[in-house]
Amino acid sequence: MTEKSHDSQASSPIAKVAASRLFWTHKKARPEQLPPDTDWRVWLIQSGRGWGKTRTGAEWIVHQAIKYDRTRWAVVAATFSDARDTCAEGESGIVAVATRYGVLKHWNRSLGEIRLTNGSRIKLFSAEEPNRLRGPQHHGAWCDELSSWRYSDTWDQLQFGLRLGKDQGIPARTVVTTTPKPTRLFRSLLERDDVEVTRGGTRDNAANLTPEFIRDMENRYAGTRLGRQELEGELLLDTPGALWTWEMIQESRIATAPDMTRIVVAIDPAATSGDDSDETGIVVVGRGIDGRGYVLADRTCKLSPAGWAKRALDAYDEFGASRIVGETNMGGDMIATIIHQIRPNAPYRGVVAKRSKTLRAEPISALYEQGRISHVGTFPELEEQMTTWVAEAADFSPDRLDALVHGLTALNIGAEGFADQYLSAISAICPSCDMPNIMGASLCASCGQPLQ
Repeated sequence: MTEKSHDSQASSPIAKVAASRLFWTHKKARPEQLPPDTDWRVWLIQSGRGWGKTRTGAEWIVHQAIKYDRTRWAVVAATFSDARDTCAEGESGIVAVATRYGVLKHWNRSLGEIRLTNGSRIKLFSAEEPNRLRGPQHHGAWCDELSSWRYSDTWDQLQFGLRLGKDQGIPARTVVTTTPKPTRLFRSLLERDDVEVTRGGTRDNAANLTPEFIRDMENRYAGTRLGRQELEGELLLDTPGALWTWEMIQESRIATAPDMTRIVVAIDPAATSGDDSDETGIVVVGRGIDGRGYVLADRTCKLSPAGWAKRALDAYDEFGASRIVGETNMGGDMIATIIHQIRPNAPYRGVVAKRSKTLRAEPISALYEQGRISHVGTFPELEEQMTTWVAEAADFSPDRLDALVHGLTALNIGAEGFADQYLSAISAICPSCDMPNIMGASLCASCGQPLQ
């Protein structure tokens, strides 16, 4: 069944009045989870994971829908599944909140529509489909994880549709709940005078989180740049000296890739295997029929050699790749040996990365700057490495980034384009392993093969 009826709970005017007046009893809500007492157009909640963003958004939109009879409200999340599974059906979502107040009439999963007993409706939308917001009109909206939206046009289309309520004295307002990322859309909201910003971190909601969750999150992310974003809700801007910026990645991000002419799985192996070892970078990249490069998946893991080899082969099968490439610095022919133990005929080519990481990465960064590489979806940890790694100051091994560079180099993106002219101007490219070398060299410093 896709539709659930709750008429038995629907007719309590006492519940309706209580819900309308109380808006999330003070025993539950922290002061910062209550709407600002100002004339705001957008309430931007910028916080870490577990802060209570979903509960706050759900409580606000249900309260508005209860307060104003027969009104229409929109919920927009990064995907429809996110809107349904988290915003609507999550433990702190709209269905749970409306049920608790006794005002839920119908919930239709397939249509993504919630009806309340007073005639108000709450409709779910995906940020991946901005055109779906062109026609509908709403009194207000809740936008979840806006920093992860693929298209800024989704925000524009939503705002164009917030044109109901003038005759009823209902202000057109939008609540945004998100972990902050320096996208152009997010930064533009911070600059507006009609936006109220609430900031918070994971520990603000410690009373409602398990000690195990807090411990696990802090053990993994505390003291890291990613932890400042994901736990403390801090907006992190670009790192000086990094070869990539958030804007370079975000501007070319897409939801669906075109057909591919070639796909490779690139591996950057960890030097050791154990709890304290680095991760093994495994990144899947492809060259599209349009000649552009596409990052298709990040399957990086911390597994035994047999474990990461199987993971790479699984990705090879899943994406129909033509080759596996890998860095052989630490283990010589280890990657080839392990891969071929599992699958003897798997096509593999090793690269010995004796040149500096910066020299290898700069041509790939140039391709991003030209808009010739797109990420198909989001890859938070890969993108974190790309935008924070600086050779002179790095205190971590950029395993994901190295795998990305190996893979895109092997694809020879931008043939006969500006990127190749730039690459040729600073180095000689080995025809055997695709790695750059000092101009004038006769043998490849990576694989030892002749350069001519």
